[in-house]
Amino acid sequence: MNRLSQSFKWALRGIKICFVEEPNFKIEVWGALIVLALGLSLDITSGEFGLLILASALVLLAEMVNTAIEDLCDKVEPKNDDIIGKVKDVMAGFVLISASFASLVGLIILGPKVLALFF
Repeated sequence: MNRLSQSFKWALRGIKICFVEEPNFKIEVWGALIVLALGLSLDITSGEFGLLILASALVLLAEMVNTAIEDLCDKVEPKNDDIIGKVKDVMAGFVLISASFASLVGLIILGPKVLALFF
């Protein structure tokens, strides 16, 4: 197996690990799929759809970085440590901010379209 294909194999393994082992990542993947399906079914522009993809990807990437750093922190210092706790809290905040802004983007783009279906 050449280096490029081996790199893809490891990358896909990393995504699979997050999906299998991280409940939040699984929820975020399903949320992204629902948002993208809504985007495809509603009358939105390609720019709006691009923003939905970007916002969804940001959340998934943030969750993956958070998972990697948390696992590394647990390996380096398995006991409670103030600095490790601070790092983990900051990473959780990173995910929360990315998810909040992604939700805001989704509401701005999809909210009026969904409401128009009912009113």
